[in-house]
Parts: sequence; structure tokens; C-alpha cells
Amino acid sequence: MFTGYVAAAVVAAAMNVWAASTDFRRAESAMANATKVEVPPSWLLPLGALKFAGAIGLIAGIAVPLVGVAAAIGLVLFFVCAIFAHLRVSWYSALPFPIAFLLVAVVALVLRLVSADNLWDLSPHV
Repeated sequence: MFTGYVAAAVVAAAMNVWAASTDFRRAESAMANATKVEVPPSWLLPLGALKFAGAIGLIAGIAVPLVGVAAAIGLVLFFVCAIFAHLRVSWYSALPFPIAFLLVAVVALVLRLVSADNLWDLSPHV
């Protein structure tokens, strides 16, 4: 199960680093998405920072289980909110994107939980 977590964490981290980079660069797609879901463009930097922090936390979670769990929970909550933002404006055609990010975060969370011998042991396990 731990190998599965590592794979899911790396995939989820890569996806979120990419998404954060589009927010940080204020890429045309990120600006258009923010406009469509009625999120102020000024939120792109903080939203990108949350995605980036989640990605870093998933990778750190390889060594420190509790950090990985916290990061995965944060990303799950983030993408649940993103889905609701899309539903709020009836933008159903774009739902596959936040759903995909949510599913990968859920997989990482579940695999981190089932592969951890002791979540409260904060010593590195590499």
C-alpha cells in the first residue's frame, strides 16, 4: 500500500504543481476559469498557494505520514469546494477537471491512511 501512496502522491503533486503554476502565472485558462466560476482574479495567488502547499505536503507525507494525511485532506476539501463553485454557476462541462483532482487526492488520502503504521509517529520513514 505504501508504494501505491507514493505513486498517488507523486501524481497528485504533479497535477497540483501544474495547476498552481497556471494560477501563479495568471495563465489565460486560469483567468477564464476564475471568471466563469465568479472568483475574483485576486484569489488566484492564494488558491495557487493552497494547491502548491498540498503538493509539497503529499511529497513530505512519504516520510511523515501525518503531513501526508493533512495535505490530502486539505486537497480533498479544496476540490470539493471547487466542484461546488462549478455547480453554483451551472458549469457542468468543466466538472471533470476538479473531479479528477478530487479523486486523485482521495486515493492519496486512503492509501496514506492504510499504509501508515502509526500516524502520530513524526519521525521520518524513508
